[in-house]
Amino acid sequence: MRVIPLFVVLGGWLSMPAFAAEADLLMQRLAAAEKKQSYQGTFVYERNGSFSSHAVWQLVDGQQLRERLLQLDGPAAEVVIVNGKIQCATEDMASQVREATPWRQLEPEALSKWYSFQVIGESRVAGRPTVALAVRPRDQHRYGFELHLDRETSLPLKSLLLDESGQLLERFQFTHFAPGSAEPADVEAGTDCKPVSLAVEQKEATPTKWRSDWLPDGFQLIDSNVRPSPASKESVTWLSYSDGIARVSVFIEPLDGAVVEDARSQMGPTVAVSKRISTAGGDVMVTVIGEIPLGTAERIALSMRAGADQASQ
Repeated sequence: MRVIPLFVVLGGWLSMPAFAAEADLLMQRLAAAEKKQSYQGTFVYERNGSFSSHAVWQLVDGQQLRERLLQLDGPAAEVVIVNGKIQCATEDMASQVREATPWRQLEPEALSKWYSFQVIGESRVAGRPTVALAVRPRDQHRYGFELHLDRETSLPLKSLLLDESGQLLERFQFTHFAPGSAEPADVEAGTDCKPVSLAVEQKEATPTKWRSDWLPDGFQLIDSNVRPSPASKESVTWLSYSDGIARVSVFIEPLDGAVVEDARSQMGPTVAVSKRISTAGGDVMVTVIGEIPLGTAERIALSMRAGADQASQ
């Protein structure tokens, strides 16, 4: 399950070498924690001024990892994930989880090139002792965050995500957390959870002939394909980039003479930038969506070129 990033300022300090050593160890524990821990709990999520509450169960059984997430207020929503793949979901929840990046895929050594880690203090979340860990970007092209990690399990119990000026973008916080208490019945899907299959999309995917001439250091192409457009007869090229934490999607669609305007918007941490670009084959609309600063998204959009070789970072 994707856990939303966090930023918190706490008192207290230690020597810098001690900070660095403990921070690196905490990141390593975090990277492995969700692969091995069974738990259940409830958490609240704040984004763009709105709140929602959720229940979550995770069960580790041998080599199988099963997760179930329920939205407790507003429209009913549910998703069940097995070994990182969505098994069933209500429609709204499927769209949210499909692009999720779980903490269990973290590679702390690689991330240390683009982020610095620092222990900043102690706290309590959901009645449990936690340690606060700051993960700060080394440049202006990604957001910083901090995590409150449970002392017993190393799982993140609270997080705040801030933009480049320190403004809060997103908040995640457990209100109840019980490690080791999930049962097989807890992760069984409800009757409204509909099967989801990604196999059809994967079979229909074709290689893209687009690339980016510029990416922030550390961002690499992790997936791409070409799909039919839901709004026209043209095909849409999709490329996905990540630095190991932040993730960016790029959509490229031929305009075929259509008159459209450039656009930019932001909702919470997610930005969307659309740019009209002229090519030898005609004008295309490039749209960049991700949890990155607006300026970075615009630069990526303007860097898109026809060609197979990605920018080397």
